Amino acid sequence: MQTVAELRAACAELRGSQETFPFGASTLVFKVAGRMYALTDLGADPLTLSLKVRPERGEALRAEYPGIVPGYHLNKRHWVTLTLDAVPQALATELLRGSYALVVAGLTREQRRGLEETAAE
Repeated sequence: MQTVAELRAACAELRGSQETFPFGASTLVFKVAGRMYALTDLGADPLTLSLKVRPERGEALRAEYPGIVPGYHLNKRHWVTLTLDAVPQALATELLRGSYALVVAGLTREQRRGLEETAAE
């Protein structure tokens, strides 16, 4: 995921993922069931991606990778911002899926059931 197209494709694979622009035309926000799990600045060069993480994981990631910093304009404890060309591709993909999973885990049972029904169609 080093381009917006690759990021969009990766998010499109996640059940119920939606692209939105709640913060203006340059900030692409990915949501599931109306809750944000990833966002990027379309004009950033290199491309960055902000993702939700467990606080202890975020601390460890920031300590290990210079390309991962506290979430820009987000809760620094629960969000990290990755510079995509500065972190391993597999790690970026893992963190994207993990962010999605954290958000889905926080949904109500009914919302999760709705996602499962969408997948069955």
